Amino acid sequence: MKKMANLAPTFCHIQVTAAMNHICFVILLLIGCTNAYYMTIDAHAEECFFEKVSAGTKLGLTFEVAEGGFLDIDFNIVGPNGQTIESGERVSNGKYAFKADMDGVYTYCFSNKMSTMTPKIVMFTIDVGEPTAELHPDAANGNHTKLEEMIKELSGALRTVKHEQDYMNLRERVHRTINESTNSRVVMWSFFEAFVLLTMTAGQVYYLKRFFEVRRVV
Repeated sequence: MKKMANLAPTFCHIQVTAAMNHICFVILLLIGCTNAYYMTIDAHAEECFFEKVSAGTKLGLTFEVAEGGFLDIDFNIVGPNGQTIESGERVSNGKYAFKADMDGVYTYCFSNKMSTMTPKIVMFTIDVGEPTAELHPDAANGNHTKLEEMIKELSGALRTVKHEQDYMNLRERVHRTINESTNSRVVMWSFFEAFVLLTMTAGQVYYLKRFFEVRRVV
């Protein structure tokens, strides 16, 4: 009996350690599966992506125009029945979340048809959650484990954090590009002003010198 009592805490510790290792493995796996994608859309072009999901699945779309023109793009989200769920024209960024009402293929489209010659680079992430699960028979008896629910909550929170990091990195990149462009324009304008000032100074000196010049009469 003493041996069994000594082995019980060790066995529980092994179970907890295995569960934590499993959770850590899932977290590391999710870190590698939540990457953002970059896509170049040429002028007068449209790119579409498709997701086949079940009813009750949570879907999300986050995008940002990184480069090109006025940093604007048209987008459209269409359901399996052809009905538009979300849409926008000449927008720079967006973040949308919704739940699938029916089984089928959901379409995400980015359009650059309004541009005549400038391609656009778009960063986007499509988040596909887990479909709404039916209640397990053991859950009513209180025997349902919480491990699966914890993993789902951690995966959802981790995807959100990863998407926010990608979004902030892209915003920093866009703002840095704007700042560098503005700085270069200010420097060029300063050189131009200095050149104009020196030219006007030289012209005034030459004019005054000619004005006070004494001409001899032969």
